[in-house]
Amino acid sequence: MQVDTLINARWIIPVEPHEIILEHHSLVIHEGNILDILPQQQAQEKYQAAQQEDLSNHALVPGFINAHTHVAMTLFRGIADDLPLMDWLENHIWPLEKKWVNEAFVRDGTDLAIAEMLRGGTTCFNDMYFFPEITAHQAIQHGIRANVGLIMIDFPTAWASSPEQYMEKGLALHEKLRHQPLIRTPFAPHAPYTVSDEPLRQISSLADELNLPIHMHVHETHFEVSQGERPLKHLHELGLINPAFIAVHMTQLTHSEITKFAQSGAHIVHCPESNLKLASGFCPVQKCLDAGINVALGTDGAASNNDLDMLGEMRTAALLAKGVAQDASAVNAATALRMATLNGAKALGIDDITGSLIRGKAADICAIDLSAIETQPLYNAISQIVYSTSRHHVSDVWVAGKQCLKNKQLTTLNIQDLKKKVEQWQHKLQSPISELT
Repeated sequence: MQVDTLINARWIIPVEPHEIILEHHSLVIHEGNILDILPQQQAQEKYQAAQQEDLSNHALVPGFINAHTHVAMTLFRGIADDLPLMDWLENHIWPLEKKWVNEAFVRDGTDLAIAEMLRGGTTCFNDMYFFPEITAHQAIQHGIRANVGLIMIDFPTAWASSPEQYMEKGLALHEKLRHQPLIRTPFAPHAPYTVSDEPLRQISSLADELNLPIHMHVHETHFEVSQGERPLKHLHELGLINPAFIAVHMTQLTHSEITKFAQSGAHIVHCPESNLKLASGFCPVQKCLDAGINVALGTDGAASNNDLDMLGEMRTAALLAKGVAQDASAVNAATALRMATLNGAKALGIDDITGSLIRGKAADICAIDLSAIETQPLYNAISQIVYSTSRHHVSDVWVAGKQCLKNKQLTTLNIQDLKKKVEQWQHKLQSPISELT
């Protein structure tokens, strides 16, 4: 049978079934999807491929799903480090956004983020930021899968002047993009402390009507939950907490909140490195998993991380969970990998499309070279990926069967042109914060 692509790999880690490692297997891609996974000898006998890749030192894993980003904010990387969240936001990030965020900022920041993510094996991101139409356009142009949030916030920004305008523009964008195969458009109200009840009620109703997820920062800091009624309780009362709800951060949780959240079927996106850097607190990940909550992984924005590295995020998530739970078996390597892939797809409502390497799903694939001295000796490929590799070991990436990274070279972005644009933004953005207010 004639097919598009045959990838022969030393290891294939499909994520489904859990903890399975297939050795000396081939992955067959045809028309953007995974047609078959089988031993290499059988693949050679059964299929004739237009293109064949021999990755004898590599592991194939599902492309990583970065389940919470603000990709355009990559241009703010390192501009206001070592500060607590509210100081960071109110005195640094928000003034910079007020002065500089426009279509060009979002376009170039998104390109920078996409380049970084593809080079690190990420094939899908879930974003929340202004000018989402620009983010979607760049994602389509560069061939990466994206959930582009329909942002909602009470106060005026460069993108919209009122909750009504945010909603109007968001719904128009949803309608425009609803047939794009790589793009989904969840609602993205910023947080309980920045979006009032009426817009949230409207979003809840429309999310049900349009079958769209809701992506929101929730219980990010102790300060947030100490201001009267606990936000989760209020969101439950508004009817937002349901299987389509994606709560990001969730660092401040009681036992009863975990139980009630689990019963709702809602999802958590854990952002360990951003939470650590901003000293926001610790999500009790193992308790949430034990309660039956689907927990995914996100990097947050590069302005508070300071990278979009899902391999690094997996390692941090696994190690931090052990410390928080005081249990060395908490969030083992296979669970961390699942959080970065299939759990992310489930949270975004696209697990029928991506998140694991099984027949019929999109060929969203990351190839990791495990031959380097830093990954020797190798006893278990999953453990080695989570605990020993870095994004620099990622060699090849496919999204829907299209190769976006080939032998560490991007196929859809010009790095030199991108660096020039980023350098121009750096000169603009490094003016003193005092000049902005």
